[in-house]
Amino acid sequence: MKYLVFLRAVNVGGKNKVSMADLKKLAEAEGFCGVQTYLNSGNIILESDDDEEKISRDFVRILKSGFDVETENLVISAANLERIMEHAPDWWTQADKSLYTNLILLMPTTNFEELRKKIGEPSPEIERIEGFDNGIFWAFDLKNYQKANWWKKTAEPGVNRTLTIRTANTIRKLLEKN
Repeated sequence: MKYLVFLRAVNVGGKNKVSMADLKKLAEAEGFCGVQTYLNSGNIILESDDDEEKISRDFVRILKSGFDVETENLVISAANLERIMEHAPDWWTQADKSLYTNLILLMPTTNFEELRKKIGEPSPEIERIEGFDNGIFWAFDLKNYQKANWWKKTAEPGVNRTLTIRTANTIRKLLEKN
């Protein structure tokens, strides 16, 4: 089965440095097949007969032993990610250059309603959200992003470890590679 692994908080601001080329080699040495990485922000495509929980545990161990990095990851089947993307709202898929579109993927320990209670509602006229399964489609006005409620709160301790965020373009590219 094909999976995507999204590492949290690697290669951001000089912290948690992980070479994607080295990570690919380590993942292949662990027995993962068809390993590909995309960008330097912790996006991995692979094939495995294992389930998501085992793959996640394997990557925690690989990152610790190979890079001395302790961070969370989210593993999702390519089929599940495609299913989520099939539910993208029209406003999220439009080619409006004034909007910055992201997909928030929730860790298994949380859900959309819990996150919404923690963060609150999106800032009117600046951002929009719509949840489906463990994904949240999020768009915000590029000119006013610093005023966006979700922009500030997704990075807060207690919230940031419950999710991982990727741009719409990154998600599309990963699914194309799949």
